[in-house]
Amino acid sequence: MKVRSAKIPDAEAIYSLINFYAEQDKMLFRSMADIYENLQVFTVAEVGGNVVGCCALQIIWSDLAEIKSLAVDEANKGAGVGKMLVAAAIEQAGQLGLSRVFALTLNPDFFEKMGFEIIDKDTLPMKVWSDCARCPKQQNCDEIAVIKIVPRQA
Repeated sequence: MKVRSAKIPDAEAIYSLINFYAEQDKMLFRSMADIYENLQVFTVAEVGGNVVGCCALQIIWSDLAEIKSLAVDEANKGAGVGKMLVAAAIEQAGQLGLSRVFALTLNPDFFEKMGFEIIDKDTLPMKVWSDCARCPKQQNCDEIAVIKIVPRQA
């Protein structure tokens, strides 16, 4: 398995992965236009030339980034793809000089196994809620906020 920065030809696969889960009400939909506009924030996992997972790291503030749109193909669940993508996002955050990364998730156990801690969503900056304005569940959000201190880069 290879984890790398996303490229233009990966946009269709990213779109399919994200919207597969969005159709199940497990993440927000993203349009192709949105994916192309934000392609530089995506990392993908590739097996045999096929994209089997994706993850985005979006900078929120000078010390904070969000891990978003983490999706793994059903056939590759449990193979460590998600862990590799999150680890790559954390490493990228460290290289950028960020001190914290967070995620809003329906699966906090996954993130806790990677050293994240559950926090109150209200402790996150208002910028975080820009996605919430587009979410049909905004008044009844069932996502849990998790955060991790990024290890210092040498």
